[in-house]
Amino acid sequence: MLKKTQGIVLSSIKYKETSIIVKIFTRELGLKSYLVNGVRSQGNRSKIALYQPLTLLDMVVYDKDNGGLQRVSEARLLQANQLIPFDVTRTGIALFMTEVTSKSIYENYQNENLFDFLQNCVIHLDSKEVSMAQFPLIFLIENARYLGFAPEKALGFLAESRSQPFSKSELLQAEVYLEALMKDSFSNQLKIGKGLRQKLLDHLLDFYSQHLDNPGNWKSLAILRQISN
Repeated sequence: MLKKTQGIVLSSIKYKETSIIVKIFTRELGLKSYLVNGVRSQGNRSKIALYQPLTLLDMVVYDKDNGGLQRVSEARLLQANQLIPFDVTRTGIALFMTEVTSKSIYENYQNENLFDFLQNCVIHLDSKEVSMAQFPLIFLIENARYLGFAPEKALGFLAESRSQPFSKSELLQAEVYLEALMKDSFSNQLKIGKGLRQKLLDHLLDFYSQHLDNPGNWKSLAILRQISN
């Protein structure tokens, strides 16, 4: 059956000579794996750009009840990313977002509110006004809400961890900063030093690891380390 949906590309792998298998989180159908034929052939190279991480798509897809690999009938850009593909910091954050999302949801998982949040994050990351230094922290905090395991207060994020990397003074500063991020989201104006921000990022990823099934190592974290200010 053909169905219309919007989608956010998470990842893709090569398949045979000219095709790819792409994971796309769709609004109406959930997380799906699609076989896209011929996009790596000489005459179709331009179409491969549709399946880069965090590309927003408007799609018509074949949706089979028996699961497995699905197929795309039509795909076009819902909104073209102007900055993410060409800016190393934005690209690094995009890879981080796709890794966190891929490890947080499973095949056929459907959550329209989470989809809308991720779509807004992509649009925000692609804007000139974004504060990229705090973007990963805000993403993790708000993403946890839509996944259903975010505490109501900042202290909950800080208390629920297998490790406690903060000194007494850092713990107070971290709590105040997290409260500001939870309250103001991307409009937050409060700043902290790079060292404490990195500790918070490690801490939040540890928090995620305790709530996810077998998340493994966070491969994109090394990239964030290199590009963070």
